[in-house]
Amino acid sequence: MDVRGEPMSGYDPARVRTPDKAGRLLIGPSGEPGRFDSLFVDCPFVCSDGGEYLMTYVGFDGTGYQTALSRSPDLESWGPGEVVLPRDPDHPYRQYNAALTSIVRDNRLGSDGQVTWIDGQAVGTYHAYPEPGMESGAAVIGFCVSDDLRTWKDTGSVLRPQDGGAWERGGLYKSWLLRHDGLYYCFYNAKNRTYDGWREQIGYAVSPDLRNWERPAALPVVANGGAGAFDERFASDPCVLRDGDWWVMFYFGLSFDGHAREGYAVSRDLRTWRKSDEILVDVGPQGTVDDTYAHKPAVITREGRLHHFYTAVRRVEPYQVGEQRMVEQRGVSVAWS
Repeated sequence: MDVRGEPMSGYDPARVRTPDKAGRLLIGPSGEPGRFDSLFVDCPFVCSDGGEYLMTYVGFDGTGYQTALSRSPDLESWGPGEVVLPRDPDHPYRQYNAALTSIVRDNRLGSDGQVTWIDGQAVGTYHAYPEPGMESGAAVIGFCVSDDLRTWKDTGSVLRPQDGGAWERGGLYKSWLLRHDGLYYCFYNAKNRTYDGWREQIGYAVSPDLRNWERPAALPVVANGGAGAFDERFASDPCVLRDGDWWVMFYFGLSFDGHAREGYAVSRDLRTWRKSDEILVDVGPQGTVDDTYAHKPAVITREGRLHHFYTAVRRVEPYQVGEQRMVEQRGVSVAWS
């Protein structure tokens, strides 16, 4: 179905199906008090550079998010994460949180996601919440560059919730940055209110230079579905890749049954999107690694096989990490074509 409820046509859904799950966490929380990832890890982004696979992900330690970089030879075994975007008490936005969520890469669905070096620099996007705690306050989206993927410098431009439509005034969330036909496109999800019972939907901004940004659409381009839809409450966390003449947006939906699942939408022009009602990655049975949420997509191809990374969440018996009481396990898993 598309965003207006019309039949989906023209795109073969078999190209994005990933029915085989790893059934385990590839990267999980350390459980070590004081570490950046002591409580959970979240928000994978996967790319490659010079034949080596890379994953950025965020860790949460009770204060806020910080971003790490892990390396892999095969997309299955991942090395220890090195913090590359820490919080910074002197930064105007990143005092408590620094969640790097995408780097401009090869846009093609069937590619290994090679980082796109632009004038010798990689270009990334992050979001940051203004208060300590779990995603607390109305977040902004910032942009940054690096010449080694390990240290990042702000470009100076920021997307702020108060500059957008009513649907995004509550704060901006995870973003996906791509470059196409000389323009940067930043897709992101946002919420209509900062606290209590908000909804999340997906919009985008466009820039020729990473400094001057325009939001071409006043309304979200991927909106919440109707009653009973998998995305009736949240349509969130876009991952946008090119498949021939089509663009595919992987995203997750949250329904009022309390579960998050992965779906997709397609577009010819990056501006008008049609949603499918097919679930690509569903939650698992009780007791499995993703029995509560299967969400926050990051998609890449190796040797013709699609790898759909996602944040897997399951309920667990309460346990302590320092002074924190945990009731869920959150980490990165993967499903394959």
